[in-house]
Amino acid sequence: MSSTIIDPSARLGANTTCGEFCVIGKNVIIGSKCVIGHRVVVHDDTVIGDNVRIDDGSVIGKQPMKAAISATTKEQQLQPCTIGDGSMVGTGAVIYRGAEVGEKVLVADLATIRENVAIGKATIVGRGTAIENHCRIGSFVKLETNVYVTAYSRIDDRAFVAPCVATSNDNYVGRTEERFKHFKGVTVEKGGRIGVNATILPGKIIHEDALVAAGALVTRDVAARKLAAGSPARTIKDVPPEQLLENQGWKD
Repeated sequence: MSSTIIDPSARLGANTTCGEFCVIGKNVIIGSKCVIGHRVVVHDDTVIGDNVRIDDGSVIGKQPMKAAISATTKEQQLQPCTIGDGSMVGTGAVIYRGAEVGEKVLVADLATIRENVAIGKATIVGRGTAIENHCRIGSFVKLETNVYVTAYSRIDDRAFVAPCVATSNDNYVGRTEERFKHFKGVTVEKGGRIGVNATILPGKIIHEDALVAAGALVTRDVAARKLAAGSPARTIKDVPPEQLLENQGWKD
């Protein structure tokens, strides 16, 4: 008797393999030439493309949990989780129902992607990174190890976020009813970059091709093509021309 449980309604493509002790739920669709590791759980209705690798112990399509005092998690009907062709999901990662992961995305070990999140093609979600609900992440984005992307944030194409960057969406720090009117995540526009261990406060915008230095505390928007540093961060100079996106020769 097999140690892996695959619901009769699930469909697996040609040359797809599943490891030991996997659970594949109702109406799941998994494409061809996928490699599903040991003890992977794929929840009901999830759609996984071709040539996808999902490593041991990952959970795909998880339903969100709502705490009694949660300010951002709501009871709702969520679309199935989808993972695009050629993507890779590392060991122990959790991707929720209602998440849309594009083609050739790397979700590293122990990362978490919440519901109502969309991620564009060829983006990297680093080890231990958490993307909260209601976020939009572009294509060719790099979110390095242990980045925290707060709910209601947007990170555009070709942005770079270094390890241990923290973002926030609540200027009231969990107090007063007024806070519910003002939840707002951060925005990193196309090509924006944030250095290691920086902190970005609620609603702040890192404009196109701007650079936030390591350890900075961003309390105001950072203008396009400017470098901001310090605590609180201040604009100190232009981003060098050779670092601008237009001079990299990249093609999407």
